This record gives sequence, structure tokens and C-alpha cells, in this order.
Amino acid sequence: MHYRFLAACRRERTDVTPVWFMRQAGRYMPEYRAVRERYGFLQMVKTPELAAEVTLQPVRAFAVDAAIVFADILPLLEGAGLRLTYEHGEGPVIHNPLRAPGDIAALHDADPRETVAYTLDAIRLVKRDLSGKVPLIGFSGAPFTLAAYAIEGGSSRDYRRTKVLMYTEPEAWRALMDRLTGLVSAYLIAQIEAGADAVQIFDSWAGALAPGDYAEYVLPFVQRCIATVRAGFARDPAPPMIYFGVDLGGMSGLLRQTGADVIGLDWRITLDEGWAQLGPGVAVQGNLDPHVLLAPWPEVRRRAADILDRAAGRAGHIFNLGHGIVPETPVDTVRRLAEFVHEYSVERTI
Repeated sequence: MHYRFLAACRRERTDVTPVWFMRQAGRYMPEYRAVRERYGFLQMVKTPELAAEVTLQPVRAFAVDAAIVFADILPLLEGAGLRLTYEHGEGPVIHNPLRAPGDIAALHDADPRETVAYTLDAIRLVKRDLSGKVPLIGFSGAPFTLAAYAIEGGSSRDYRRTKVLMYTEPEAWRALMDRLTGLVSAYLIAQIEAGADAVQIFDSWAGALAPGDYAEYVLPFVQRCIATVRAGFARDPAPPMIYFGVDLGGMSGLLRQTGADVIGLDWRITLDEGWAQLGPGVAVQGNLDPHVLLAPWPEVRRRAADILDRAAGRAGHIFNLGHGIVPETPVDTVRRLAEFVHEYSVERTI
């Protein structure tokens, strides 16, 4: 079956620009809030039927060109022995963070097919219920972002503990990144085996690093992860791989070296400039500031049109936000935006 989203990932021509939204299943939707009122967040993630239902909500509501499985990046760490909870007003909390080389050495080996089997089951349910309507995206946190969460114990403003361990304990850092790279690779392969048509790697915190540190301490592990997943599938074409990080506009040359089929851009760089820096041979995803969706519709329309104009109809553009939809976003704005992207781009694709 021909899907315009997958075609764009492969830099093929499409009839219109495909569109999906990071965090398109979330609190801004009343259908999501109705489920969330009855179940805790982790309960939703870990119950395949609930995760599948939430995944499908935006596909039913909007003209999006892909679904993305409802999951979270951090439960993958539980299998390695980290204790995770979501605290009201604080977000994720890891209660036994990694603060010394001995903590890293004590991590458990984990098989994602067992430790996060609920997400794989959710993927199977979603694929069944989609009935070929749109493709399904799986995802994982990147090795660095998972490492940073594990070291900081939760969110951080400056990632001080992560950087200190990275600089002062290089062998322990490599050991942690080796372990997480293997874990992420196995998880993504398992998601594709379960039915995911493409996968995205979220490196949400990599923008905290200087380019030189990214090149030395992060890039080799991203490259290995992508190469490992790609080598795990002999089918042609292989499932596309998307790499997205926040505030990485100054690292375009390095991002090209990841080997990803698609690079996601946030709003801190214009789409045409970011694409030019990445060069040919890579698709681009992005890059509307999600807070623009809180503005009146004429402003949303103007900003979206500007991005599409900068893409200039070139094959390989996937319209998305530069980060996830924020909870206050009006549902009607999301609906109108998805429709507008298709309508506006229909005569611009080449």
C-alpha cells in the first residue's frame, strides 16, 4: 500500500505534503482527557487496549497521515532496574538515579520484548484497527536522553550531573551508552517486528550539549543504533528512521552523519536553512512552533504557509511541529491545520 508519509520519508513525490503532529494524542483532546480521568498515565501506557485507543483518537479526529503509538520513553529503563513514577506537578521521577560508575555496572540486562511487551501489544492492536488507513510510527528515547534522565533522576535545567559524569568518568559513560544503545536498538527492532512502519528516535535533551561534546559522546551511539536497526531488516524498502532533537539547529552537519532517513527540525531554524545545511539525500520533518497553535487561525495559517513555501514542494518534506502539541491547544486549530497543509500543498509538490 502506498502511504504519502512513508513516501516522503524516502524522498519520493507525494500528491500533497504529509502531516502528523508530535504528541498528537494528548491532553488537548477531550477524548484523551476522558480516558485520563479514569486511569493514571503509566496505567494507560502499560495497558495495550488503552494505549491503542488513545493512539487512534487523533487518526479518527484529524486528517493526519500517520499514527504514532501512545507510549513513553522512560518505562524502557524500568527493565534495567530503575524505579520510575510520575509525580503530580513534577513529571517523571527516577528514585534510584545513576550517580556513580558502580550504579551503572549494577544495571540489569533487559529484553524489551519482555519488559515493554505492553507497547508491542499496543502496536499490534493499533495495526489491526487502522486497517491500512495510515501507517504507524513507533519510537524510543535516544541513548543520550535516556542516560540523562537516568542520571538526573528527572527533568533538569542544566544537566549538570550528566555532564560531570560524562567528562569525569568516560569509561563509565561509554559503558552506560553502550548498554542503552543496545537496549534502544532492540526496542526499535521489536516495534518494527510488531508492526510499526517507521520509527522515531527522540533526543529531547541533546541540545544541551556543545557540538564537540555531541560529536564525541553522543553521535557514535546514535549512528550505531540506526545502523543496527537498519541491519535488522532485509526487506526493501527498509522501515524509515527519523531522528529528532530539540535545539540542535547548530549541529546540522552532525545530524546528517546520524544516518537517519529523516531529520526533525525544531522552530529555532527556518526550514529552508535547516534543509540546506543538512544537504541532499535526507528528508526533513517540521517545524512549526507548537505555541503558534494558541494564536488566532489567520496567524497559524500564515506561519504554516511560510513553512510550506520554504519547503517549496520538494520531495521529502513532512509537515510537523517543532515539538509536541501543548495541552492548551484548541482541537479545531489542529483539525484546520492538518486540512490546510493538504490543501495548500496540493499544487506545490514536485
